[in-house]
Amino acid sequence: MINLQEVIETNKMIEQENLDVRTITMGISLLDCADTDLKVTCEKIYKKITTLARDLVKTGEDIAKEFGIPIVNKRISVTPISLVGSACCRTPGDYVQIATTLDRAAKEVGVNFLGGYSAIVSKGMTKSDELLICSIPKALAATERICSSINVGSTKTGINMDAVRLMGDIIKQTAEETKEVDSLGCAKLVVLCNAPDDNPFMAGAFHGVSEADAIINVGVSGPGVVKYALEQMDKAKGLANFELLCETIKRTAFKITRVGQLVAQEASSRLGVPFGIIDLSLAPTPAIGDSVADILKCIGVEHPGAPGTTAALALLNDQVKKGGVMASSYVGGLSGAFIPVSEDQGMIDAVEAGALTIEKLEAMTCVCSVGLDMIAIPGDTPATTIAGIIADESAIGMVNQKTTAVRIIPVVGKTVGDTVQFGGLLGYAPIMPVNTFSSQRFVDRSGRIPAPIHSFKN
Repeated sequence: MINLQEVIETNKMIEQENLDVRTITMGISLLDCADTDLKVTCEKIYKKITTLARDLVKTGEDIAKEFGIPIVNKRISVTPISLVGSACCRTPGDYVQIATTLDRAAKEVGVNFLGGYSAIVSKGMTKSDELLICSIPKALAATERICSSINVGSTKTGINMDAVRLMGDIIKQTAEETKEVDSLGCAKLVVLCNAPDDNPFMAGAFHGVSEADAIINVGVSGPGVVKYALEQMDKAKGLANFELLCETIKRTAFKITRVGQLVAQEASSRLGVPFGIIDLSLAPTPAIGDSVADILKCIGVEHPGAPGTTAALALLNDQVKKGGVMASSYVGGLSGAFIPVSEDQGMIDAVEAGALTIEKLEAMTCVCSVGLDMIAIPGDTPATTIAGIIADESAIGMVNQKTTAVRIIPVVGKTVGDTVQFGGLLGYAPIMPVNTFSSQRFVDRSGRIPAPIHSFKN
């Protein structure tokens, strides 16, 4: 039962500590929209999305107003489009037509992003998968709200290196197609390993084939709340020990998740769509004080990247999950601490101070969600180098049975020392140096890296 003290605490977290619900995401199955006629497929897609999600934005705004809880984003995820378009798409251009239809539907219902322009190719690629992948640069250049994701590996299947190599080229082409806006298309494209079916966060969200016809998933946030709790802890106790530190994070994560649970249940009831999961991820924003990096500094490292950073991040991630799972019966998605560079002012500061490199970020992804995220690199970085980075990150996910991802932006015309502005929640980023030694012979080998021995559990 909620008491007055909890209400006061929640109001304080919202007003002073940047607590928000980061996203309400409606997952929609488009499997029943598939048709051998492309025009009919597009018509069905538009009609289904605009029917099911017509009240999504208004409902989110009403809940935010009534409960006083900021709900930053309202989004949609759909069935991987390579499945939906397989019967009617014969060229990459056909898939671009579906992308523009999705974008039109997203604009009509007012969501800020729609995810699911995706393919799952962890073991192999169908012709339809290849066509969709090859369409990504044009599709992201032609749309405003569409996000794309490709799953290239899993613990059960290994890593599809043909897809990894192809995605190196696709990321470069997407950067070139959107070079007039600082290669922004790459900020809406992510390459995953062990992608979950129920992730509400972009750019990796899609509606898995195991899901219901429609579902409501909610992503909570609140790094500013955790930061404030740790500051108050040390103010009261001096340099608190790890037991108290962990207990403080767990209690705070519980409170944050309860807010998300309330919003999810209310949105589900009002929209008449089943509640799916709460994603516990601590997702930062460029706002001062809303930073995962600042939490790591509160735990004790001078800057993210300093010795001890990976251990501090592992502690944070684990305690967030332990606190959050007690607050909701249905936890899913990614559920961890995001460490995007451009979206976290503390991470940007660490890069500019020389404390944080891509190699250290890769080490940090071993213990958190979700991977190398929103990292800007020189525009002349070879596609084979990008493919090697994807392979490294996929290997971390495959071996550790966790979701990992790469959302990397080779900004055309920019080099180390430059800064790129993306705007809004995407923030800005310094161009980070990349290891210049070649991985071409490695990524040019065809085939699949086998799954690790511990994947065999049947």
